[in-house]
Amino acid sequence: MPILLAFASAIVYGVGDYFGGRASRRQASVVVAGVGQVVSLVLVVVAVVLMGTAVPTAGTWWWSAFAGIVGALGIAGLYHGFAHGDVSVVAPTSAVVGAVVPVAVGLAIGERPGGLALVGIVIAVTAVALVSGAIGTHEHNTPPRIIALAVAVGACFGLLFVAFDRADPDSGMWPLVIARLVSVPLLLVLVGVSRSRLAAHRGSLQLAVVAGVFDMAANVLYLAAVRGGMLAIVSVVAALYPASTVALAFVLDRERLTKWQAIGLGAAALALVLVSLSRQ
Repeated sequence: MPILLAFASAIVYGVGDYFGGRASRRQASVVVAGVGQVVSLVLVVVAVVLMGTAVPTAGTWWWSAFAGIVGALGIAGLYHGFAHGDVSVVAPTSAVVGAVVPVAVGLAIGERPGGLALVGIVIAVTAVALVSGAIGTHEHNTPPRIIALAVAVGACFGLLFVAFDRADPDSGMWPLVIARLVSVPLLLVLVGVSRSRLAAHRGSLQLAVVAGVFDMAANVLYLAAVRGGMLAIVSVVAALYPASTVALAFVLDRERLTKWQAIGLGAAALALVLVSLSRQ
């Protein structure tokens, strides 16, 4: 069941990220992220009230607050990357890095999912080089700074996966509420610092709302998954989100990959699958 929940979260994450990226083409990425986070905060607060879960301990507050910080930075960075580069490059690069970080943490805290995880990590690093265009002639429109941003985004998501794993398993949806209580003000500050303005474009705002709903649904699924499975396994399966993001980009945006990028995408998928199978 944890693997199925994690895979479901990956699909939902990917769909939400695609809509957030589309919205960021007409709105500043921090604005899109902020709108989505506000929407998701309202949803999860309602859920916590209805569930009546007791307020968690201080440890859960600290880890969840940290999750809110890295989550806000990650989602804003991801949307910016989608708006200024190819989804088929940004999504897989961030996903591979996002998978490696929690695997390393899981191994460090004593989890032993199996030797395939190490093989998967090596393949993952190679996949980053291929997808980013470091090898071969490429025609994608993703500048090096956006590729570097995708790596940073992946690190943020990896830390987010770790933070939610460290929260009290009996805290219900509280970790998501706490994370949003931190991420929303942070994004508002970023909006102010960057002097970003809310563009009068109804379609992009609607996409931002949809992205926020999908993002919260994905977080709920991931939280349920990691509470029942190993961090090093569940997080890697959740990092398969580029599958739905890139699929939508291919179908709706008609993005194209070079041969080496396609090989890199396959290598990234193989790496994620190997790590997920390493538990067996």
